Amino acid sequence: MAASHTSSSSTHHQILQTKYDVFLSFRGEDTRNNFTDHLHVALIRNGFVAFKDDETLDRGNEISSELSKAIEESNVSIVILSKNYASSPWCLDELAKIVECGNKRNDRKVFAVFYGVDPTDVRKQKGEDFERVFAKYEEKFKENHEKVLKWRAALTRVASLAGWHLQDRFFPSIFFFSINWSSKKS
Repeated sequence: MAASHTSSSSTHHQILQTKYDVFLSFRGEDTRNNFTDHLHVALIRNGFVAFKDDETLDRGNEISSELSKAIEESNVSIVILSKNYASSPWCLDELAKIVECGNKRNDRKVFAVFYGVDPTDVRKQKGEDFERVFAKYEEKFKENHEKVLKWRAALTRVASLAGWHLQDRFFPSIFFFSINWSSKKS
């Protein structure tokens, strides 16, 4: 179902190939075996080609070229912001890449799911989980402060977008989300 999109201006004509309808960004330890798996299945059942990072991708200091390419080749990103999302530099690099791609393409959509976290805490990096982890990052990345600023800006940007604030009632929400979004897709 993923498609090609054409964008043109007076000086050039560019075809953007997309491989995935949806890219899912999430913190595995928080949501892989519950919300994210259910959302992934619901998207596939509704005809979407969805990329969900599995545990076989090589983990390193930065996101892999495979993951970066999957982000670039997706029409939509759904960022599932959870309690430990910001404690993963990998997730934050992924998020920064999603925001970067969104800034390059106006037709690329990004949706936020606030899973057990307050959107205001995410947007301002406040609250117990976010303040603590960013205090550690400020110390750890003293020599690369731009990286921390990029992560903060990405969290602020995504948390300012329209999204869903979910606590423990994710099963009905998945159904509503999938059906509502698929009707908009046609």
